[in-house]
Amino acid sequence: MAANPPESPAKDAPLHVAPLHVAIVMDGNGRWAKRRGLPRKLGHPKGVEAIRKVVEAAPDHGVRWLTLYAFSTENWLRPAGEVAEVMRLLKHYVDSDLDKLIAEGVRVRILGRREGLPPDIADIVERAESRTAHNDKFFLQVAFNYGGRADIIDAARALVAEAAAGRLTAADVTEAALEQRLSTGGLPPPDLVIRTSGELRLSNFLLWESAYSEFVFTETLWPDFTPKHLGAAIDDFHRRERRFGAVPDDVLAAG
Repeated sequence: MAANPPESPAKDAPLHVAPLHVAIVMDGNGRWAKRRGLPRKLGHPKGVEAIRKVVEAAPDHGVRWLTLYAFSTENWLRPAGEVAEVMRLLKHYVDSDLDKLIAEGVRVRILGRREGLPPDIADIVERAESRTAHNDKFFLQVAFNYGGRADIIDAARALVAEAAAGRLTAADVTEAALEQRLSTGGLPPPDLVIRTSGELRLSNFLLWESAYSEFVFTETLWPDFTPKHLGAAIDDFHRRERRFGAVPDDVLAAG
């Protein structure tokens, strides 16, 4: 079951309180390559380098859960060569980095649909999750073959199937019940969502979960995104007042 949103911090709360869950739409690999006169697919290896740096730096900023949007359900429509390069890099990343992630106590979780994945990719997903299942120091979620709408539909179908089997009634269909059946079930909602490359949209990412997230949009293309950029986004987050739909106490007191 997904955790309830934390209470809005008091005004005198220390500035260094971290966003515990950061989610990132890693956008701009193709444009990074095009600006350098390179084929789009050559931007993805540079994007993987940025992933390594951010995963390593995130715990130093107090982040406990990091969710990265790697490949959407719509990305299968991209050129076949580019899709193949993303698949190759996923396998390479797991093969080269999994032992290090295990040693550092990182638990890996893949969000998204498993049905229809190529067998070698499905094997990689299973291996990354099973070999890190005992870790609990840091949690890395990779949204792969993921779409927010598809995830909500899949959760709704699960509820309908259970109702048809007589295990649920209409009264049992609650927000908490649906959250449990999302691929993010059990995760806290993201405190902060970052999108790189200057685009100002979610692109079907964590639609349910980000209802009360704070957003930071940066012009920086993902291959150029560094721990310094992550720190700047977190500093921006610290300047926000999170109310989760409530009215601040000083406004209530003023009538």
